[in-house]
Amino acid sequence: MIKRRKTRYHKRAMQIFLLVLLMNGILMGRLFQIMIIDGEFYTEKARELHERERMIKAARGRIFDRNGVIVGDNRVVCTISVIHNQITEPERVIEVLSKELEMSEETVRKRVEKYSSIERIRSNVEIEIGKRIREYNLDGVKVDEDYKRYYPYGEIASKVLGFTGGDNQGIIGLEVVYDKYLQGKAGTILTVTDAKGVELEREAEHRIEPIKGADLRLTLDWNIQTYATQLCELTMKKTNAKRVSMIVMNPQNGEIYAMTDVPEFDLNAPYDTGGLVFAQEGEHQNYLNQVWRNGCINDTYEPGSTFKIITAAAALESNTVTTQDSFHCPGYIMVEDRRIRCHKVTGHGSETFTQGIMNSCNPVFISVGMRLGVENFYRFFEQFGLFQKTGIDLPGEAGTIMHQMENMGPVELATCSFGQSFQISPIQLITTVSSLINGGRRITPHLAKETLYEDGSVKEVFSYEETTGHVSQDTSEELRMLLEKVVSEGGGKSAYIEGFRIGGKTATSQTLPRSSGKYIASFLGFAPANDPQVIALVVIHEPVGTYYGGQIAAPVIQNLYQNILPYLEGMDYNR
Repeated sequence: MIKRRKTRYHKRAMQIFLLVLLMNGILMGRLFQIMIIDGEFYTEKARELHERERMIKAARGRIFDRNGVIVGDNRVVCTISVIHNQITEPERVIEVLSKELEMSEETVRKRVEKYSSIERIRSNVEIEIGKRIREYNLDGVKVDEDYKRYYPYGEIASKVLGFTGGDNQGIIGLEVVYDKYLQGKAGTILTVTDAKGVELEREAEHRIEPIKGADLRLTLDWNIQTYATQLCELTMKKTNAKRVSMIVMNPQNGEIYAMTDVPEFDLNAPYDTGGLVFAQEGEHQNYLNQVWRNGCINDTYEPGSTFKIITAAAALESNTVTTQDSFHCPGYIMVEDRRIRCHKVTGHGSETFTQGIMNSCNPVFISVGMRLGVENFYRFFEQFGLFQKTGIDLPGEAGTIMHQMENMGPVELATCSFGQSFQISPIQLITTVSSLINGGRRITPHLAKETLYEDGSVKEVFSYEETTGHVSQDTSEELRMLLEKVVSEGGGKSAYIEGFRIGGKTATSQTLPRSSGKYIASFLGFAPANDPQVIALVVIHEPVGTYYGGQIAAPVIQNLYQNILPYLEGMDYNR
């Protein structure tokens, strides 16, 4: 009996021993896995618990014009932050930061007293201020170097370049379209702390350096851009116009040499409203949206007689008219019950189609439109690309506003034939005319050529779509000849320059409502007329006093070409 009990006791003791041994084995195995096999992983986790991370912004890629002029750059600034657990003199920190950053004590106090791993007080602080704050040697205050976008030329090309926000990301213009190329990759500063969040003095900071964004080279020529801007500003003052827009482009490849829409705004202070006060919520932003709006691409207008270029191309291409066809203008034409006047109320009398385009005669083009008919008019409207957007590399391009074909009667066809009762954007007009004078190739207007490495070598070249066959070579040649006559002998004589062959067309259109008495004057011109290498469009919105395109818009392009054509003669257009 006693022996049996001893045996049972020894058996149970052995079971307990084996169980303890097993548990110890499992524990040792787990410790071995944690300490040996996964040791590096858990060491890294422990380090992460005691590390604080501060971001280092990457320098944004610079923006150059086609000749290497820097038009978008970076300035070194500072970001001021605080780490709550490391602050030993909170009142002193609040006093210093309020004073140096010119911030209210209340705002600074809220951020200093906030329990967080790191709290940003202000970014984009001038480097001199950052140095002064660093010299106070305040525990828990971090001064990190940063970058702020800087535009050396202020207002010039503001609606094209665009600007960046506080996070250095693009807001409008090219800055937002090419943001992924320009923004680079942020770096970090890692510091080791104890359990209370206080930095360990013996532990050095670990830095992961940022990667700078790619530089961007544009098609803009800064000499032409600057002169075009100055010319538009002068025109706006002389005519008391509401706005003046200009595009200068290569019609052979779509490269834009200049684009301006005055008044422009200061890229280094894009949110400045000039002291205006806004009563309603949202008014401030609505005001800024209008200031930033690029009328060359974001807005549409009735083109008026510059559209006669497109009507003429359709008529010549379809053999609806020849240059010697005869017409008669008594000063008006009746379309159903509508009396549509010519700008010359006494009429032009008998004239050929060539004379009709030189005279910008509405009755001639209404007659041509009637010959074409609604279906053919629509077919060429589509064939010339007017129903599609140009694809320019800027945000917010406006589409064409046109009658539905089934709603287009004789009166609508008549008014469309000379450029009224529908709307297109300036970029659409200049792009479409380019395809008609370059032999029928529709090019994509664009502003970016390529991205660059920091040493200036090419990283990536951008390519743009081009389609052919929009009009025949014969029609294109004939159209160029007609438009050269408009400038040398017709209504565009104010754009004529001795020694240069220039083609073009004037326009004057009335804004809606027609009773407003407000007009838009414009001129589109290209050179050389026999082999166009540059095309320019100026649009003057709501001039006061004289408003005819031939009188106030054609001289603007004459002035432009007098100054830039000799300069362009030395340029490699395909560069």
